[in-house]
Amino acid sequence: MAVGAALPEVEESTWYRTPALKVAGKGFARLRTESEGRLVLMCGLDEKAALLESGDPAFYTTPHYDGYGAILVDLGAVDLDQLTELVEESWRLKAPARLRKARDG
Repeated sequence: MAVGAALPEVEESTWYRTPALKVAGKGFARLRTESEGRLVLMCGLDEKAALLESGDPAFYTTPHYDGYGAILVDLGAVDLDQLTELVEESWRLKAPARLRKARDG
């Protein structure tokens, strides 16, 4: 989770009893289980639909996440550049406006 830990004011924590990253106390990335190699990232519903429709096997969902702005990511199959982008977008969804402004410079 080094990609997300480099973002402003990110803290390593737990969320649903698994390792997670939070900003301002809000979770934006977490491992589904420690041994599974699957990551849950927050995203908009449009982004989720686009990722699922892309056919890329790195992205999937389960019925538990239907209608919810979260995408499941297979860390063994995802492109690092795309993962970096998705983690930052997830961070942006949860970060306070002052942090987003500071990040944008």
